[in-house]
Amino acid sequence: MSIKRIARHLVQHHWRAKQIFPQAVLDRIEQAIKRGEATHSGQVRFVVEGALDGGPLFRNQLARERALDVFSHLRVWDTAHNNGVLIYLLLADRDVEIIADRGIDAKVGAEGWETICRAIEAEFRSGRFERGVISGIEAVSREMAKHFPKQGPHANELPDAPVVM
Repeated sequence: MSIKRIARHLVQHHWRAKQIFPQAVLDRIEQAIKRGEATHSGQVRFVVEGALDGGPLFRNQLARERALDVFSHLRVWDTAHNNGVLIYLLLADRDVEIIADRGIDAKVGAEGWETICRAIEAEFRSGRFERGVISGIEAVSREMAKHFPKQGPHANELPDAPVVM
């Protein structure tokens, strides 16, 4: 466990997420999710966490492990076609992770998700957080539309609103 990482998480904490993602930006992200889901039968969630605290931080939980916990907690895996996708951002680590349910993951694979994550992170390095998230949602939605195109009406199984932790 790195002292530098602990300090970064303790200093940055949750205020940073609310500063970078005010309600107006969260509303636009929600609209991007709605637009994307209109093209496919999958479900997309976006979660931003400013920093880890308590147990996860002192257990040295990595962003990927935390994303898996969030994926489970938000029940992104619980979709009719096994095609839920979580885009998770841990600001303090400057790390984006995509966790996908087995139906869509079998089609896109780790390399495909990693490509999308790196593109989002490139936007973030340039200070374009909103653009990075929305372009990531669009890229995920393109993959979903390719493999799980919308065919008639389908229920919105998960909320579209972003989650700030």
